[in-house]
Amino acid sequence: MTNERFQIKFWGVRGSIPCPGPDTVYYGGNTTCVEMRVGTERLIFDGGTGLRLLGESLQGQMNLQGHLFFTHTHWDHIQGFPFFAPAFQRGNHFKIYGVPTPDGSTIQARLHDQMLHPNFPVPLQIMQGNLEFYDLEVDETLYIQDICIENRKLNHPGEAVGYRVSWRGIHVAFVTDTEHFPHRLDDNTLYLAHQANVLIIDATYTDDEYYDPQNSRVGWGHSTWQEAIKVAQAAQVKQLILFHHDPSHHDRRMAAIAAEAQQQFPNTLVAQEGLVLEFLPVPLIKS
Repeated sequence: MTNERFQIKFWGVRGSIPCPGPDTVYYGGNTTCVEMRVGTERLIFDGGTGLRLLGESLQGQMNLQGHLFFTHTHWDHIQGFPFFAPAFQRGNHFKIYGVPTPDGSTIQARLHDQMLHPNFPVPLQIMQGNLEFYDLEVDETLYIQDICIENRKLNHPGEAVGYRVSWRGIHVAFVTDTEHFPHRLDDNTLYLAHQANVLIIDATYTDDEYYDPQNSRVGWGHSTWQEAIKVAQAAQVKQLILFHHDPSHHDRRMAAIAAEAQQQFPNTLVAQEGLVLEFLPVPLIKS
């Protein structure tokens, strides 16, 4: 990949819990992790079990640098971090970002605590890479060279944020985990998604599952693929990526969802492990 491209790679696409097995081979069973190579920078969004695979792909490389952004710290978004091999290698440098929880707990404290005995045998301090932790504020705009990274609060128990990455005319929104509102679209989600080249969005359930009177998912903090299409249409998104799949949705179910969603919004893809999207930036105008 040259330094003049915006590349997105999906390393983990599931929500809640990993679900490896013969029925999830095509779309994948690892929890959420998305890598964006933006110019010369590596941005990683969430550290679910897909982060381990990303780390394995980088083995043998020296003096790695990257930025790791967390939407929140529910288990399916952080459980890959203790297995991220590059963080254990001296000479590598990672900047790690997250919004503190309502009680003030920082991203550093939460990643540290998940690796404490008796939950995990190796403490965070064993990691020999240079790890820098940064607390973000909700609605903060961050610049990494000429990359603009914005966040907005999402509708999720315990709180979460979504991100919008903008670089040289390319805009990518990462909006997970969030639950739609019953009679309107969320302003924050619409802001992040506005005219995005790619919208990666929580589509855990179908409407039938979400509103099932016997096993309602209302209030669980996740949305449906039908609501994702409404957002994509209202925000004039170019490409929609359905993401954070329910672990009970096997490959045949996901393929059926993809086909039905594409009838309503043709430029829709269902996220799968290994999927790569690549974009060329808008050429700079020289005066």
